[in-house]
Amino acid sequence: MIKVVFADDSALMRREIKRLLDKQKNIELVGVAKDGQEGLNLVLEHEPDVVLLDINMPNMDGITALQRIMMESPRPVIMLSSLTQDGSDTTYECLEVGAVDFIAKPGGTVSKNLYEVEAEIISKIESASIAITESIRNRRVRRLKRGQDSVREQQQRIKSRKEKKGKVPPENKIVVIGQSTGGPNTSMDIIPYLPKDLTAPVVVIQHMPANFTPSFAERLNNNCAFPFKEIKMHDLLELGHGYLAPGSIHSVLKLTKNKDALEFKVTQYPKDTLHSPSVDVTMDSILEIYGENVIGVLLTGMGADGADAMAKIKKAGGKTICESEETAIVFGMPKEAIKRGGADFILPSYEIADKITELVFA
Repeated sequence: MIKVVFADDSALMRREIKRLLDKQKNIELVGVAKDGQEGLNLVLEHEPDVVLLDINMPNMDGITALQRIMMESPRPVIMLSSLTQDGSDTTYECLEVGAVDFIAKPGGTVSKNLYEVEAEIISKIESASIAITESIRNRRVRRLKRGQDSVREQQQRIKSRKEKKGKVPPENKIVVIGQSTGGPNTSMDIIPYLPKDLTAPVVVIQHMPANFTPSFAERLNNNCAFPFKEIKMHDLLELGHGYLAPGSIHSVLKLTKNKDALEFKVTQYPKDTLHSPSVDVTMDSILEIYGENVIGVLLTGMGADGADAMAKIKKAGGKTICESEETAIVFGMPKEAIKRGGADFILPSYEIADKITELVFA
């Protein structure tokens, strides 16, 4: 039985979430709060498996409540967010603090049509319930500790590569990263530590609604040593650039009509995928062009999206990296890739940037 505490200042939302969760045989709503302080008290009292927090609440807002939970009683937290620019920006602050996932309210701050996301709410609660609490607890501490010497260490790695190999990155390699639950947070263990001279393009696929990927792309760009952007239709692939697949639609890489360049296309097809964007769909399109020069990376997330593509990449002679259980918030997608023989390397998130860099320069 998954124990849940829910906090939201809207009586309608509290009633609707209670109605939804009371129908579930595997979920027990052990506490309902009208603000962050009350929610924090219920967390300390009931020690739930998952906490569901609204962001905008009186007395103590969701961000403050999240910070207190991470300090006093770390556990998987899902944020409820409105589908607005301000809502998405605030959501990323929560993900950086330690939230494992978020749910976008379809009707704004007070959602009258919560039925549209009922399946998502249940799925994300189930997914969060198997998140690794120790990984949530240690992630910020590890990142802060690593950040103290990150610039100096990165400069030393670049100097060492040039001294030992006298090489620049081959222009025919590409890095493609798939991730889901916990992915935005995990990205901050990897993307900021990729060097500026990593001219191999980096493509990231994150399971996420369309309203949230622009903000995520901006955060990646602000924390990356090279330009990072959200993919748009007919964007040309450039060396030394990073790309984020837009939400709620697939991104594929294709040759241009005159076959003198590579461009991204966004499409609703195939329609039978569980996730959109799909890691498998994007990885397959890149593998078709790059073959053995693909470096595939699969990070935290529930389910198996990307697992088949990782096995194909490895079979084709490319290199593959799966996040280890040590740091994966949800050890689902990488576990499936490992089971299917799709992992050359199994590493904690904080070692993946160095391995990507090593493989690009190899």
